[in-house]
Amino acid sequence: MSDLEKAARDAVEAADNTELTRQIVAILAAQQLLNQQQPQAPAAQQAKQFDAKKWLVIGGVVVSAGLVGALFALAIAVAACCGTGCFLILYRIWQDIQKGR
Repeated sequence: MSDLEKAARDAVEAADNTELTRQIVAILAAQQLLNQQQPQAPAAQQAKQFDAKKWLVIGGVVVSAGLVGALFALAIAVAACCGTGCFLILYRIWQDIQKGR
């Protein structure tokens, strides 16, 4: 190989290395810009204090709803018992009428 060929090959390698170095520098610069643009994590928020009023209201609503539900169930049970009793009494009267008593 002649000196001219070596010099040409070294020039091509240097040009490749220069282009590679430029690409690496551009990628690093882009990464730095992206890191600067990303929003910072918010500062740790203070823990909220216990709010007794809120829990008393929630408890009162739950208890009230439970009582209404229990009264409704009781009303249905009483109505069912009364309806059954009335049905049995009427059935017995109907049987007596059919027998001719």
